[in-house]
Amino acid sequence: MKTINIDSKVWREMGLSDADYQRICQLLGRQPSYEEIGIFSVMWSEHCSYKHSKPELRKLPTSGQQVIQGPGENAGIVDIGDNQAIVFKMESHNHPSAIEPYQGAATGVGGIVRDVFTMGARPIALLNSLRFGQLDDAHVRYLFSGVVAGIAGYGNCLGIPTVAGEVFFDNSYRGNPLVNAMCVGLVNHQDIRLGAASGVGNAVMLIGAKTGRDGIHGATFASEELSDESESKRPSVQVGDPFMEKLLIEACLELIAAGVVVGMQDLGAAGLTSSSSEMASRENNGIDLDVSKVPLRESGMTPYEIMLSESQERMLVIVEPDRIEEVKAILTKWGLDATVVGRVTDDGHLRVRYQDQVVADIPATLLADEAPVVEAEFKRPAYLDSKQKWQVEDLAQPGDLVQAFIDVLKSPNVASKEWVYRQYDHMVRTNTVVLPGSDAAVIRIKGTTKGVALTADCNPRHVYLDPYEGGKAAVAEAARNVACTGASPLAITNCLNFGNPEKPEIFYTFKEALRGMGEACSALNTPVTGGNVSFYNETNGQAVYPTPSIGMVGLIDNTDNMITSGLKNTGDLILLIGEYGHELGGSEYLATVHNLVAGRPPAVDLNTEKGLQQFLVTAAEQKMLNSAHDISEGGLACCLAEKAIAGKLGVDVNIKLSGKRSDVILFNESHSRVLVSCSPDRLEQVKSLAAQYGMPVYSLGTVGGDRFSLAVNDTTIEVPLVDLSRYWKEAIACCMKPS
Repeated sequence: MKTINIDSKVWREMGLSDADYQRICQLLGRQPSYEEIGIFSVMWSEHCSYKHSKPELRKLPTSGQQVIQGPGENAGIVDIGDNQAIVFKMESHNHPSAIEPYQGAATGVGGIVRDVFTMGARPIALLNSLRFGQLDDAHVRYLFSGVVAGIAGYGNCLGIPTVAGEVFFDNSYRGNPLVNAMCVGLVNHQDIRLGAASGVGNAVMLIGAKTGRDGIHGATFASEELSDESESKRPSVQVGDPFMEKLLIEACLELIAAGVVVGMQDLGAAGLTSSSSEMASRENNGIDLDVSKVPLRESGMTPYEIMLSESQERMLVIVEPDRIEEVKAILTKWGLDATVVGRVTDDGHLRVRYQDQVVADIPATLLADEAPVVEAEFKRPAYLDSKQKWQVEDLAQPGDLVQAFIDVLKSPNVASKEWVYRQYDHMVRTNTVVLPGSDAAVIRIKGTTKGVALTADCNPRHVYLDPYEGGKAAVAEAARNVACTGASPLAITNCLNFGNPEKPEIFYTFKEALRGMGEACSALNTPVTGGNVSFYNETNGQAVYPTPSIGMVGLIDNTDNMITSGLKNTGDLILLIGEYGHELGGSEYLATVHNLVAGRPPAVDLNTEKGLQQFLVTAAEQKMLNSAHDISEGGLACCLAEKAIAGKLGVDVNIKLSGKRSDVILFNESHSRVLVSCSPDRLEQVKSLAAQYGMPVYSLGTVGGDRFSLAVNDTTIEVPLVDLSRYWKEAIACCMKPS
């Protein structure tokens, strides 16, 4: 092999600082080889090591009676009874999607699916949380369409339904979209597998696809800001093969069912390097690899390239020596490679050989656990003071409130996301019982009466204006969405998307958002089971809005008791559970009608929030409600419109609140509120139950007819339901029509 002269240019180009290099020399007691520098550079990157975020992540609540596996493994696991568990995780693929949107999004889906089935679970659902610039920009439309196509192309081929998600548009994401993918799996307790290299002398086998040069230094790429030169990073984006992944899913689940593997790990970020060092570190063992045995699909690959490749659809498995042939037989049946590439040792070292030459020899814990931890500086951003000074009294009411309502309803952040989810197969496997478009999806657990409710949520505008309240609200709203189906919230995963953590103002928003998240998780008993931190989401120095996306799972004991958002019956009563609200800060109305992002966003009272969610779950169990829908973006007016459109039934609502502005009543986004409908003979029961949980109930009007009629004080919004539906459903689709 060619000898490479090592100087500061080498480690700096790999993303290591001079201080990092000196520390590596001290830890090893010698100068590292070229291959070792590459290995350290990816494992000590922000993407793999979490060196800025670890101190804050440790403050989050991660335990609970329902938690079987918390952070530290490939995915979290929560118990759902009957010897069954839900395995779930969310991760980002932001930078790759900015460079190559189709493959960036597709491989993001592939990676998160592998994180779930490597735990022994059958993947049963996919979700996503997406952020883009405004759709009047041609490049944004290119990114948006490419990402959605990539998610659809990969997930649909796998036969896993994509059942829920969210999309938010703001120009802070113009050059740096956020693509967060979530996968949920089902496993029996006895089939759970962990990613540990246990059993000294056991074989280390690489299974799945062959290794190529795609994705080399992908982890490093994810740990730097995007710039005008980022297009040159296109080779760092991996290329996915969903048909290969489908074979890999079935092969791995068969391996687990046959009991022939001891441990299993996805080759994700940093490829063979991260999977081998992490598996070894978890058991305080070592792994000895011979990368000359790795099946390749490109000629002339060096040990450095083989160790850092992020080629997709590959897994590392630990196998007892006398079970190797059984593993090979199963993989051969599925048309996949299964190759012994090393063995588990007792010396704690990751040792990499190329034929007879040792090219790297590093204690595994130095890679997986000993990356430098940065005590980052933090400083309250000056913009918070100026933004939060804004008062609603400074705002002139619109001359035409009807047109303002239509404009908010048609805004991409409120309008129907059907253009997105109609590209996803959400019915494959026939378990989806609440479809995309409601507050949360529900997947039935076959053979039982149970269902799992799933949602993803975050209002980044609120986090931008108050990171603490915005982080708290992201968890609260996700839990509320789940409760609106009648399910009890169980736990969360997350994708924490922020700018450059080396900037004190950015790190302040990160700390405060996590403080709010942690408080909400503790109060609502929804511990954090794992997730992903994605820093450096900036383009030419401009950061995206702080976006802590929350993936929430909940459990409903009997799917016969489910509630959906759409109105059901003519003559039903429309009720507001919660207060009318008063906060316009950070609202979609303010941004759309007044072109203003300012004010204090709505604050969450966690005791009130918990009471509301308990009311919803109990009301569902007692079949009191015919529909329920969370009031969020667009406020009460848009929530009511969405209920009418979903149910294809008109409404007649009249609200009289003297001394309160009509636009505040219609468009405020205050928390802990839902609109429900019930039959008149259930009204007193609903009021009585709500009172038990400290929730007020206001009768707003009735269901029926073919018109949307909403009177507020001296203003009446009256629109034929067919027109209302068209405004809402066609807004995004019209933007995406070919020009």
